[in-house]
Amino acid sequence: MLYLGCHLSASAGYLAMGETALSIGANTFQFFTRNPRGGDAKPLDLDDAAKLNALLEVNGFGKLIAHAPYTLNPCSAKPEVRDFAYRVFKDDLARMEAVPGNYYNFHPGSHVGQGIEAGIDQIVEIVNRVLTPELHTTILLETMSGKGSEVGSSFEELRAIIDRTECSDRIGVCLDTCHVSDAGYDIVGDLDGVLAEFDRVIGLERLKALHLNDSKNPRGARKDRHACIGEGTIGRETFRRIVNHPALKQLPMCLETPTDLEGYAREIALLRSFEA
Repeated sequence: MLYLGCHLSASAGYLAMGETALSIGANTFQFFTRNPRGGDAKPLDLDDAAKLNALLEVNGFGKLIAHAPYTLNPCSAKPEVRDFAYRVFKDDLARMEAVPGNYYNFHPGSHVGQGIEAGIDQIVEIVNRVLTPELHTTILLETMSGKGSEVGSSFEELRAIIDRTECSDRIGVCLDTCHVSDAGYDIVGDLDGVLAEFDRVIGLERLKALHLNDSKNPRGARKDRHACIGEGTIGRETFRRIVNHPALKQLPMCLETPTDLEGYAREIALLRSFEA
C-alpha cells in the first residue's frame, strides 16, 4: 500500500486535518506544528488529538509528518536565534506526545558563515538537549538543496549530525526529491545509484519519509524551487519509479507542490495510478 498525502493546514485542528486527508484520497499528511513564519502555537486540544488518533487507526493511515517552523535555525550565528530554536523544538516534541509514534521533520539550518563543522556542532548540541528516551517521536533531518549556507545538502553532512547525537536510534531522514536533485544527486538518471549512496553513507534503515516535489531547476542548481509533479525537471517517470521502488514504496510520501487542495487530490490520484 502506498502512503500518500500532502501538507495540510492545522488551523481547524487535528481531526479536521484527518478528515480533509480522507476527502482527497490521502492516507498520511504533513502539518506545521505552529506558525511557520513565527513562534506562536495554538493551545493543545487533547480531545481533538485523540479523535484524530482514532480516525488514523480506523482508516489505516501511515505515519504523519509534523514540520518545524521555517524560523527554527539551530545553527544560527546569533545565540538568541539558537535559543528560540531550542525552546520551539522542545515544546514541539512535548506537543507531539498527543499524536505519539509519528515524525517531526526539521531543516538542519543555515550556518550563516560559521562553516559546516560549526553548524553541525550547534545542531547536535540542540538535538541532544531536546531528544530524550521517553519521547515517542522520531526526529527527521530533511535533505536540503544547498542554497546559501544550508547544512544538510550532502548525505555526509546528515550522517555527521546523526553520528554525534546521543539518541541516534530516534533520528531518521526525510528525503525531499526537489532538494536532492537541486543538491546534485541524479535521481532522474540513476535513482538506484543515489539510493545506494544513501545506504552506504547513512543507511536505508534511516530513511523514514519522502517529500515528493518536482523541481523548476536543473540538477545541481542549489536553489530549491518546487514544481508540481510532472511539470519540472524531475518528471513523471521518475516519480513512477519512486512510488514503485522496493526501498521506498512503504514510506509515507507527502507532496509540497505549489497547488491547492484540489490540485493535491489530482496529484495523489496520479501517483496512485503509477502503482504497479
